[in-house]
Amino acid sequence: MSESATADTATGPNWRHVGVFLGLTFGLTWLLNLAIALRGGLGAPGMVGVLQFQMLLPAFSAIVLGLFFFRESPIYRRRHAGRARWFYYYFLLLTVVYAIGAMAGWLAPASPAVATLSAVIPLLLAFAGLLLLIVLRVALGHAAMAGVWLEWGGWRDWIIFGVGFVAYYVAQALLNAASGLGASTLAALPAPPGVSPNVIRIAGAVQSVLLAPFVAIVIAFGEEYGWRGYLQSELFKIGRLRGVILLGVIWGAWHWPLIIMGYNYPGHPLLGLLLMTLYTTGLAVVLGYAVLRTRSVLLAAYLHALNNQVAAFLIAIGFRPFDSALSFFIGIYSVITLALVALLILRSPLWRGKGSSLPYPTDT
Repeated sequence: MSESATADTATGPNWRHVGVFLGLTFGLTWLLNLAIALRGGLGAPGMVGVLQFQMLLPAFSAIVLGLFFFRESPIYRRRHAGRARWFYYYFLLLTVVYAIGAMAGWLAPASPAVATLSAVIPLLLAFAGLLLLIVLRVALGHAAMAGVWLEWGGWRDWIIFGVGFVAYYVAQALLNAASGLGASTLAALPAPPGVSPNVIRIAGAVQSVLLAPFVAIVIAFGEEYGWRGYLQSELFKIGRLRGVILLGVIWGAWHWPLIIMGYNYPGHPLLGLLLMTLYTTGLAVVLGYAVLRTRSVLLAAYLHALNNQVAAFLIAIGFRPFDSALSFFIGIYSVITLALVALLILRSPLWRGKGSSLPYPTDT
């Protein structure tokens, strides 16, 4: 009998493996968060690199376990997965380099050389990871990549979901401005002499939508392979609706130590825990649907990066909410609008029944 005969819908999730994955992911992450708290909190120098490194930990945990311990995994080292599996080994290398760079920039912030190298080298490696994904897809073809959960999906879906994310956050910014919950005056961005501020804003918009999210795909893959790749495929075996809600709660809880320290919801540590959990549950439905529709974790990674980049750009040009918890974007009102979007998406027949969102292998 093949290994996959008990890996999909017949027996439900492998709860022991799920527990090991969550224990490793939460253990590594919350130990890092404890170190952040003990070394001055989120205001300490070098935090950008440290928080980017944290994003890699869910996929790092899932990949280590999938490569070396979980025999039902499509990337298990003894399975004939071919060269498409190379990307996962590269990701482990990237995580180690990111850890070194983040720790160097964090522990030696006074050194300009260390700060520059700790920021530039991991970024270059992340870009190289994107190039590796493209080269593998061209060289090996669709089937080989899909077999190890590295499907790209159709370009139309990338456009549809991408435009949807941009429209959603533009609407959040306009609702903040119209309701008096956020600033509505365009901010002056740094510009060379003689260059119109509007040119800088247009260039920033293009960079935020078309350039930065693609460069950041490999970083966002760090969360998406862990949550939408491994964990979603397991939890959907208890029923896709129940699975996505449970996943959203777990994903929100993963952020809790940072929220308590003031991340995302400064001044609202307890309310922030609830809002973050509700927000990640709604977003889990949207991203989960993207993977269900396209079988592409890479699309989910792009949307995750796009989500972060577009929100940051809108805030940078002047649409900052006055209170992140009591406004749109990620606050209580955005939770309501996101819930409406999630309810519409849940009407899709793709949510009926059970079954993993990505294909498990049928060979030994």
